[in-house]
Amino acid sequence: QVQLAESGGGLVQPGGSLRLSCAASGFIFGWYDMTWYRQAPGKERELVADITSDGRRTTYADSVKDRFTISRDNAKNTVYLQMSSLKPEDTAVYYCNVRLPRRGYWGQGTQVTVSS
Repeated sequence: QVQLAESGGGLVQPGGSLRLSCAASGFIFGWYDMTWYRQAPGKERELVADITSDGRRTTYADSVKDRFTISRDNAKNTVYLQMSSLKPEDTAVYYCNVRLPRRGYWGQGTQVTVSS
């Protein structure tokens, strides 16, 4: 079965960095685009970054552009989100997502808290 497992979240001070990982299984990872989303308390889930199956093209939300970098290692079935210059407004649960032909799948999420 399809599984997505996020890791790497935690508490970080403003201006700090974190790298999130999402390990995927149960499908042919290298065939599909992967996406990171986040959901802050009381807010709707929002797209953070997306990467094509071959890793050649990426897109970012305006709020994270030039601070976050999405990447993937198809040999390890893993997608990453490198986050730098973190701000308190980046505090959220971060989820990875894959859209397969029949349906989309979500991981359980990893909490990122940016606070001094």
